[in-house]
Amino acid sequence: MSANNAFHIAVLGGDGIGPEVMAPAIEVLRKIEAKSDLRFRFTEAPAGANNYLATGKSMPDSTIKLCEEADAILLGACGLPSVRYPDNTEIAPQIELRFIFDLYAGVRPARLIPGVPSPIVGADQRGIDLVVIRESTEGLFASMGKGVVTHEDARETLVITRKTSERLFEFSFRLAERRKARGKPGMLTCVDKANVFKAFAFFRGIFDEIEKKHPDVKTDRLYVDACSAMLVKRPWDFDVMVMENMFGDIVSDITASLIGGLGMAPSADIGDKYAVFQPCHGTAPDIMGQGKANPTGMILSAAMMLDWLADKHGVESAAEAGEQIERAVDHIYAGGIKPMEFGGSNGTADITKAVLAALQVPQAVDVEGAGR
Repeated sequence: MSANNAFHIAVLGGDGIGPEVMAPAIEVLRKIEAKSDLRFRFTEAPAGANNYLATGKSMPDSTIKLCEEADAILLGACGLPSVRYPDNTEIAPQIELRFIFDLYAGVRPARLIPGVPSPIVGADQRGIDLVVIRESTEGLFASMGKGVVTHEDARETLVITRKTSERLFEFSFRLAERRKARGKPGMLTCVDKANVFKAFAFFRGIFDEIEKKHPDVKTDRLYVDACSAMLVKRPWDFDVMVMENMFGDIVSDITASLIGGLGMAPSADIGDKYAVFQPCHGTAPDIMGQGKANPTGMILSAAMMLDWLADKHGVESAAEAGEQIERAVDHIYAGGIKPMEFGGSNGTADITKAVLAALQVPQAVDVEGAGR
């Protein structure tokens, strides 16, 4: 085993169902470790609302130091509706980490897995396979904790900078190019509100500049309201979309709802050096401790982590392992697994057991149509 194949993973379980879905993801990675040349060292650390209740901080300094030293960060859902800062905002280390480690590219894939219901008529035949790239450190979120509230009004400031926008668009064009090489359309859509706000006209202007460096990528530009309407009518027309932080927050929830809901949706927040991988869903305290949580989004986030580690460290076996996990998930849903949010009876343990079994028998997971 070469040193390049050994990865130190920071594990922040979070709150609510966060630890409940994290455990299956670790089990899956342990299974990958047992059947490949990859090696993982997992170090757990506290973060979230419960840590705030105990210490007055969302994360101790030791957690931040661990994240800085680790090769990647796995993060469970964080925050509880009943636990708030004095300004009445929720505890959100997932957002704080984006600022601490300059994780400017929020990657939110939305792929309809075989056997998973979609509310969009025709999606089961046409398929849905797109990626929302949400700028994660600026936009309206740049005002987090800095807004001004008086008796008469409240003000938050949207910020878009050239430096971050250029990095975001370069990342987005490269992703579109990689997807094109894998047989996807390789089209990139800039989503904004450039017809109303100067900041978004500035955003689009930088997109136009970066486009000239990537002539092989087909591009489009849409206003966010038109984009949202089109997504719920013909989501298969989209490939990669890039947008400001708040728009991305909203649009990524829309796209997750098209593929079975937030429980099915993985995500990553990626910077030039660090990356955090977590499911899109929240902490769901109403089902905590009942074995009902769907771990699929967390498991697929772990697969995204492997793909990122492969690209960062040049370890092809990590990318192959990520694809194995995706194929295993496809296999179990095509085979009839039905989580409780779909009206089924399969909880956390059932889904975990099925994925582990599918990984055990590689030839069983070659589902037609499965892919990245």
